[in-house]
Order: sequence, then structure tokens, then C-alpha cells
Amino acid sequence: MQNARWKQRPAGSNWGDFGPDDQLGRMNLLTPEIRLQAFREVQQGLAFCLSLPLNYPGGNVLFQHRKAPRFFHEKRGAGHNYDYRLSNLCACFDDVVSDDAVMLYTQYSTQWDGLGHVGQMFDADADGRPEKVYYNGFRGGVDVVGPDDATPGPDGAATRFGARAIGIECLAGAGVQGRGLLVDLERLHGRSRALVGYDGLMAALQAQRATVQRGDFLCLYTGFADLILEMKQQPDGELLARSCAVLDGRDERLLQWISESGIVALCADNLAVEAYLARPGQGEHYPGLPLHNHCLFKLGLHLGELWYLAELAQWLRAHGRHSFLLTAPPLRLPGTVGSPTTPVATV
Repeated sequence: MQNARWKQRPAGSNWGDFGPDDQLGRMNLLTPEIRLQAFREVQQGLAFCLSLPLNYPGGNVLFQHRKAPRFFHEKRGAGHNYDYRLSNLCACFDDVVSDDAVMLYTQYSTQWDGLGHVGQMFDADADGRPEKVYYNGFRGGVDVVGPDDATPGPDGAATRFGARAIGIECLAGAGVQGRGLLVDLERLHGRSRALVGYDGLMAALQAQRATVQRGDFLCLYTGFADLILEMKQQPDGELLARSCAVLDGRDERLLQWISESGIVALCADNLAVEAYLARPGQGEHYPGLPLHNHCLFKLGLHLGELWYLAELAQWLRAHGRHSFLLTAPPLRLPGTVGSPTTPVATV
């Protein structure tokens, strides 16, 4: 199988299975029929916000290249367009208005990873030379263009950079709403560090008597985001690194299960869903983020990180449930490779 962008696809990938130009990946499995079934999860009409405040975790201890939101206010006359009296324009106006702006790192807090977030050096052309490639063969420097790739065009204008394909706007347009299934790893492991592979995940599902269905959003509650909140924007990186359950991205049986499970997304309340950095791999070259590589690069399966699941988990425990209706759209902001999200669970 090949198309215009690649002559060979990675082993275990689904490139081309949803069409030669697909930019949605496994979200294609979220059909109207599956979404309709998800609405049957709503019995009480209660809603839970699954987002941290977007100024958490605080600072940039967890990831040095992402920074907390910064607010700005435009000048208006002698003051600013914030808490501004419109009587300055006309004495008859008694309105007071406020506008603001924010510089927001798209993956600082509760977020979606887009398919342009993680790719791999891979020989998609079958010519013996690996190149920067993302899901379904979209190319670094061509389809996902960074500032270091940008070169002036013939007219001298700078190249527009960003994700020209597989941007987060594709996920937003898909309608991110379906059945969420919460795996309660915190109930099994508390806040102790635990590397969870296939066996551990199956044990957790069995303990809950939960069955994963095609089209599910699999959500992992570990307690990590609870710790983040308790640290009040002063995160202790060393403590967080040795706390709470996390998936073992090197477990090949776990990766194979993800391929076969039919889930459309994998979400967690921790920093990266998987252990970061992962334990060493085999061979001379291997991905440092094997679960990201498998999900984003090979399968087109979006990852959610730093979700807040505690209140939902407590309610589900108390009522002997594990599934719910999930609504979690990203920002429809073209060209970005990730996005903040404010997911809502309805039970």
C-alpha cells in the first residue's frame, strides 16, 4: 500500500486505512451510531468539569518549554479597554466594558495532543534515508512547518509556518463527543508510582467489571492532577516524578491492545499519559516516547493530558459506574499541533 506521500508505512500503523489524505485517524471510528449510544449514559443529568484551571500547574518545572498564561490589555484613550467607562466616548453612556487578551501555550495545562505534535524520523520514501514524518505520511517542513523551516518565497514573503495539515482544527471539526470510560488506577495504586502495562490495565478493567467498546474515549485517573492542584502553582517536580500510576509505553502487548481495542482517544490526568522518559528500548534507535509514537504517529489516536478527573471518579465509585458521556472539543484554531480543552463529563 502506498500513496503520493509515502511508499512504505510503519509496521503496525493504519496509514491509508481511512483514505490517502485522512487527517482524523482513529476519530473516524466515532460514528453517529456510536455517539448516539453514548447519550444513553446520561441518567442523572449531572455534569463534571474535567479541566484544571488553565494557569496550572504553575511555572515551567514540569516542562521548561511551556509557560503559564500571560494577560494583556489594549490601550484605549488615556487608559485601557478594561473596566472602561463608555461615558469617555459619550456622556450619555453609562456602560462599563472589559476586554482582555492572553498568550496561551496550547499544551501547558489540560490539553489535547494533535497529530502534528509527535512524528518520527522514518524512511517513508523507501530510499534508505529517514525523513521527518507525521501521521499518514504528512511531512515535516512541508505539511508541518516550523520557524526553522520557513524560507522566503519568490516574492520575498516569509513562508507561513504551522500545521498546514493534521492541525488541531481537524479534531475540532470532527465533533469530539462520545462515551468516556474511566479506568480508576488511583483506587488500585493510590499515589504510589506504578508502571502500568497491559497486565496492569487489564487488571484495573477487570476490577471495575468494565468492558471497553469500539469508539470509547479511555480516561485514566491516577491522582496526578490532584497533586498538581494541592501544590498551588508551585509544583514539586521531584515528588511528581515519583508519584502516581503511569502507562508503560515500552510494553508491546499494551501497544497492540491499543491498536485492537477500537478506542478513539486516550486521556489521562498526568503529564504525558506514559512514563516520561520511558525506560530504554531495544536496538540502536528507538522512540523516546513510545506510546506517543504508537498513538499519534502510527494510529492517528489523539492523546489528552493533565485532565482533572477526581470529582468524576469519586462520583462513579459511589454509584458503581465507570462510563459517561464525554464532550471535549479543542479550540478550532487552524495550524496548531495541540489545544487547551475544557472537557465535560455528563452522567
